Amino acid sequence: MLRIVLFLVLIALAAAGAAWVADQTGDVILTWGSLRAETTVPVFAFGLGLVAVAAIFAWSLLSAIWRTPGRLRRSRHEKRHARGRHAITHGLLAIGHGDTALARRHAEAARRHAPNDPLALLLHAQSAQLEGNRDEAQRAFRAMAERADTRLLGLRGLFIEAQRADDAVGAVMIAEEAIKLSPSSTWASHAVLGFRCARGDWSGALGILDSNLSAGLIDKAAYRRQRGVLLTARALELETMDRDVARESVMEAVKLAPTLVPAAVLAAKFQSEAHQVRRAMKLVEAAWLANPHPDLADAYAHVKLGDAARQRLQRVETLAAKTPMAKTPMAKTPAAKTPADRSGHFEGQLAIARAAIDASEFARAREALAPYVNDPTQRVALLMADIERTEHGDGGRARAWTLRAVRARHDPAWTADGYVSDRWRPVSPVTGRLDAFQWQTPVASLPSDRSTTIESSAFEEAMLAAPPPKRVTAPAASPVEPAALAPSPAEQDNSPSPAKEATAAPAEPVNPAPEPAESSPPAATPVFRTRADLGKPGPVPIPAVIPIVRAPDDPGIDDEGPSDEFAEQIGTPKAQAGGWRGFWSRWGA
Repeated sequence: MLRIVLFLVLIALAAAGAAWVADQTGDVILTWGSLRAETTVPVFAFGLGLVAVAAIFAWSLLSAIWRTPGRLRRSRHEKRHARGRHAITHGLLAIGHGDTALARRHAEAARRHAPNDPLALLLHAQSAQLEGNRDEAQRAFRAMAERADTRLLGLRGLFIEAQRADDAVGAVMIAEEAIKLSPSSTWASHAVLGFRCARGDWSGALGILDSNLSAGLIDKAAYRRQRGVLLTARALELETMDRDVARESVMEAVKLAPTLVPAAVLAAKFQSEAHQVRRAMKLVEAAWLANPHPDLADAYAHVKLGDAARQRLQRVETLAAKTPMAKTPMAKTPAAKTPADRSGHFEGQLAIARAAIDASEFARAREALAPYVNDPTQRVALLMADIERTEHGDGGRARAWTLRAVRARHDPAWTADGYVSDRWRPVSPVTGRLDAFQWQTPVASLPSDRSTTIESSAFEEAMLAAPPPKRVTAPAASPVEPAALAPSPAEQDNSPSPAKEATAAPAEPVNPAPEPAESSPPAATPVFRTRADLGKPGPVPIPAVIPIVRAPDDPGIDDEGPSDEFAEQIGTPKAQAGGWRGFWSRWGA
C-alpha cells in the first residue's frame, strides 16, 4: 500500500513539474560559432531530457560491453561450483548408502569441478575408504592436513587409518599433534589417555585428565571418578615396589571414589596393616553398600590379622547383614526373580558359605547356599563340591557338583565392551575407554528361552539324589552264595544297598528290582545267576537293567589311582558277591 501511495505521489509531482514548464514563457537561444538555435522553454526541456536518456543508454551499453568477459568468467565458475556442490552432495549420499561406484564417480566429478573445496577432499578420502584403498585415503587426508582449514579433520582421518593399520605409535603421535592444535578435541584426548593408561604412564594420564577438565570435556563428578580410577591403577602397580606412593595414591582414590571396589579393598588392606581396623571396616562397608563384591567380603573377613576362622565367619555375617533392603531375599519374591538377580544378598550368602567352610561350619554353609542349589551358578556349584569333599570326603558327590558347575549359569564378572576379565582393569582393552569395567553378569550367559546344550547325566542325578554317606561294617559271610543284584543307577552312593548284603534263602526267589523310569536298552541282561545245586524256582518276569553310562564330560576314575571312601565302603564287584566266593574275596584270596 505504501508503495502505491508513493508511486501516485511521484506521478503527481512529475505532472505538476511538466505543467509548470509548459506555463513558462520566453525563448532559449543557443549560439555555437556560426550556429544559432532558438526555441521555447518547454521544447528545450523536452530535448534536454532526451539527451540525458540517450547518454544513460549509451553509458549502460558501453559498460555492459566492458564487463562481458568478467561476467562470462564468473558464470563459468559458478556453473563449475554448482556442479561440484551437486557432485559432493550426491557423493556423500552415495557413501551413506554404501554405493562404492557411484561415490567414486561423484568424487572424481567433485575433484574436477571443485578441486579446492574441503568437502571435495573429504568426499575423495571417504570414497577411497569405502573402496578399501587405504593409500589413496591417506594421500587425501595428508592433503587435508596440509591446509589450515582442514588440518584437524585430516589428522582425524590419518588417526583412523593408523588404527586400522594397527600402528599404535603412529596413531598416538597424530593424536598428540591434534591435542596441540585443539586441546578440546575429544577423540584426541581419549586416544592419548587410553594409550598412556595401556603403557602404564599414570602421571601422563592424570595430566591429560586435568586438561580435559580445564577444556570442559568432562564434568567435576566424572573427573573425580576417573582420577580415582587412575590413582587406584597406579597404587596396584606400585603395591610391591613403592608401598608409600601406593598408599598415598589409594587413600586419595578412595576419597574421590569411595564405591570403587579395588580402591576400597587395597585401602582396607593398608589400613589393616597399620592396625586401623575400624577405618578399614568403614571403607569396605561403604563400597559394599554400593556394589557387593566377593573381594570386599574377603577383605572384610581378614581385616584383623590373626583372627580364627570362626571370628572371620562372624565378621562376614555382620557384613552380609548390612546389605541394602532392596537387595535382600525378602525384597523380591523368588518366583519372580532368580537368586542371581538379588546381587547383594547373593554375594553376602556366598561369602558366608565360604567363611563357614573355612571354619568347618558345614551346616551353616549349606544353609547359606540352600536358596540357590536348585538353579546354581558356577560358584555355588563349586562351593557345594567343596562342602561334600571337605565334610564327608565324598568324591562322588563332589565330582557330580563339579560337573554341574560346567553347565551352570555364569556368575557376575568384570565386564567391559563384551570383554570378560578375571580382574579389574582401569581401561577397556577393546575401546580404550576409562573406567569401563563393571561387575555384572556377562551378556552371553544371561538367561534365554533356548534349552540347555548339555543334558544332566545319570551319574550326576544319582549322586545328588542319594543321602549323605555313612560308614558301615561288612556283614558276616554266609557259606551259601546268594544271587547278587546288579546295581541300578539310582543306588550309586556311599551307603550299601540292603539287597547287596542280605543273604537269600536257597528255596525262595529274590524279588527283582523295580522297573526304572527311563527306557531300557534293546538287549536285556538277566539279573540272577543260575546255580546247579539250587532248586529251580518258578519263572519270574525279569525287568531290563539300564547300564550305568558315564557323562561325556566325566573323566572317570583311574584304576590305579588312590582309593576314596566311597570305593572302600561299597568295595569291588567281586567283594559284593555272596557265598564262599565273597568270603575268600574279603580275605584277600
